[in-house]
Amino acid sequence: MKADTTANPVVPVKANKKSGSFIDRIPAKVWLLISLSAAMLLWWVLSITPKTSRSFPNTVIVVESIKTMIDRGVFFTDIISSMISVLAGFALGFVIALPVAIMMAWYRPVRNIIEPWIQFVRNIPPLAYVPLVVISAGVGRKPQIIVITIATFLTMAITIYQGVVNIDETLIKAARVLGAKDRDIFLKVIAPATLPFILTAIRLGASVALTTLIAAESTGATAGLGMRIRALNNSFDSPPMLLYIIVIGIIGITIEKLIKIMERRLTGWQEKREI
Repeated sequence: MKADTTANPVVPVKANKKSGSFIDRIPAKVWLLISLSAAMLLWWVLSITPKTSRSFPNTVIVVESIKTMIDRGVFFTDIISSMISVLAGFALGFVIALPVAIMMAWYRPVRNIIEPWIQFVRNIPPLAYVPLVVISAGVGRKPQIIVITIATFLTMAITIYQGVVNIDETLIKAARVLGAKDRDIFLKVIAPATLPFILTAIRLGASVALTTLIAAESTGATAGLGMRIRALNNSFDSPPMLLYIIVIGIIGITIEKLIKIMERRLTGWQEKREI
């Protein structure tokens, strides 16, 4: 019996910890460098492979296409035009989604009426209802903003709604017992508890706005990243088309990083775990 009580070795636990310690100590920036290097290597392989070289031209040719598009006077014009549509559609989507999500969570009749339609429409690709928007609103920037607004509203409304309905009801009941009115409950209980979900909705909405850009700018736009990609694709001009795709990705990452910085500052009081 005595031998049994002393037969629990701790060495294997330490060995397991050491086996993963080297990987764990590698900085995130090093992993990013490895990832970028692998991506550049893959791009190089695709650029020298006969079957894929037309779709993935040499990096030097793609970089040189920046100067070509700037000399044509369309590069920065396209970026500005797209950002106006994205920001306008995103802002409208958020302004509509926030009150709708709260009403859906607080009032069952509102939820029963609105939620089925949200679930129905959000399963339809934006490209499918672009023609209807064009018929109703005409061509130009207006239909672009409408399409992005619809797409971002659907995503943000569901995310914020989930945040409100998952609030601990004990907190709300305790506030009511203490005499708090609906306005006080919303400002002091619901708003702080829902803030992380709102910020998540903003991040997801911004991503959806960018991914909807291609469909939104197929509405007879005269400028924009999505419109230019479509035009370059029709003319089989791969280098600038790939450049524009990369630009959209860079814009998306930049927006996401900015939102995450805002998220950390606004929700720094909460215990969070990076995944």
